[in-house]
Amino acid sequence: MEITIADKLVTLLELQEIDSRLDQLRKLRGDLPEEVKDLEDEVIGVETRIGKFQAEAAAFSEEIAQHIQNKKEADKLILKYKDQQMNVRNNREFDAISKELELQELEIQLSDKRIREAEYKISLKNQEVEDAIAVKTKRAEVLEQKRQELEKLISDSQDEEEKLLKQSEKQSKKVEERLLKAYNRIRGGAKNGLAVVAVDRGACGGCFNVVPPQRQADIMEKQKIIICEHCGRILADADMIKVHRKRK
Repeated sequence: MEITIADKLVTLLELQEIDSRLDQLRKLRGDLPEEVKDLEDEVIGVETRIGKFQAEAAAFSEEIAQHIQNKKEADKLILKYKDQQMNVRNNREFDAISKELELQELEIQLSDKRIREAEYKISLKNQEVEDAIAVKTKRAEVLEQKRQELEKLISDSQDEEEKLLKQSEKQSKKVEERLLKAYNRIRGGAKNGLAVVAVDRGACGGCFNVVPPQRQADIMEKQKIIICEHCGRILADADMIKVHRKRK
């Protein structure tokens, strides 16, 4: 039995109705999936910053430890030079040791200065860590709330969505491959997901541009698949769509 253009259009209309219902279910979720993803990325970003601040603070702590070690070595040298100074044989040796003592004392002063600077930097990093943790806590709370909202929406519609997906898959098998590819391509490029639309009051139901009278006549005759020359959607006779919906 030959499949008529009218039969093909009815099959497409049924597929369109199933897919449109799927679109409506997914639309109920709104921007929640994107919001959840953005919040997840934001929390990960804050965690990365916290790790960076903590690593920088740890590096300053190591710097402090090194300066403390430098001070200890300088103290040892000062004791050594003072002992040597007690046993000098002339003024030249005394002056030389005195210069070494001054250098070590300056080394201690410089280490003290570097320690204070590092301690100040650590305090700044610790404050940055605290601020970032506060931000993370707030964003994590919002994320959890959004996740729960999304999970509830998915849970509420999951059974129906799975049922519709099976219906869509089953209905797709009834459409010839070439027509199905065109349908999916058109749906993918349409904001409202409509690939098959009615011609109502002489205009395309997708882009609302006027359909020429001759093309309207071709649509009513159902001898071939007619595409809107403006938006590329498949055009169907409004009366045929009404009859199809009444039968359902």
